[in-house]
Amino acid sequence: MTSLSSFGIHERRQKQLSRVMQLSLVGLLFVGLYELNVGIVVNCAVGLVVTELPAIVERDYDVPMDAGLTLWITTAAFLHALGTVGLPGMEDSFYRTLPVWDDVTHALSASVVAAAGYSTVRALDEHSVDIYLPRRVTFAYVLAFTMAFGVVWEVLEFAITLGTGALGVGNVLTQYSVADTLGDLIFDLLGGSIVAIWGHLYLTDVVGALGRRMAENSRGE
Repeated sequence: MTSLSSFGIHERRQKQLSRVMQLSLVGLLFVGLYELNVGIVVNCAVGLVVTELPAIVERDYDVPMDAGLTLWITTAAFLHALGTVGLPGMEDSFYRTLPVWDDVTHALSASVVAAAGYSTVRALDEHSVDIYLPRRVTFAYVLAFTMAFGVVWEVLEFAITLGTGALGVGNVLTQYSVADTLGDLIFDLLGGSIVAIWGHLYLTDVVGALGRRMAENSRGE
């Protein structure tokens, strides 16, 4: 499996970067607690949970999550949480002051979702004699899966925005306009397309492990 080390990032450096971002999320969480900002606290707490998922998946399900994949997932969680805070001295968060921040985080988060969908469907295809999915079908499935998740996220974001506004507890997630929502979905499509095209370069080990797990479960039944 190709890893980020192929692009000049050593595995040890990848692990260090992931750890630094996790510790930074802890720091941002305390910033939210200090400022009594529910949005920052919730997004940082969720981000920390997400960064622990690779270790949980590898430990409990024996699915290999190398340093590159862990860094990929951690970066998505970290940039989203950081976007709700900004930097000291800024008048507002990155999401409000840098429109491109929302685009980048949506594309990156969508790529993680797409990777999950791609790995699952490829495992079914490669390790089931009853299922055959041509490459074009897999491509379409990954895009459809990613976009469906994106739509659900936008609906959830809208509902949370209305709910927190009515309760007066501050913004946890913010939906700015219809144009913003459409832009988010376009970048979701971009992130999904990247994985649909190049996922086989980075997710081979994950696909193989999922397939073996499916085969073991089938034999157990």
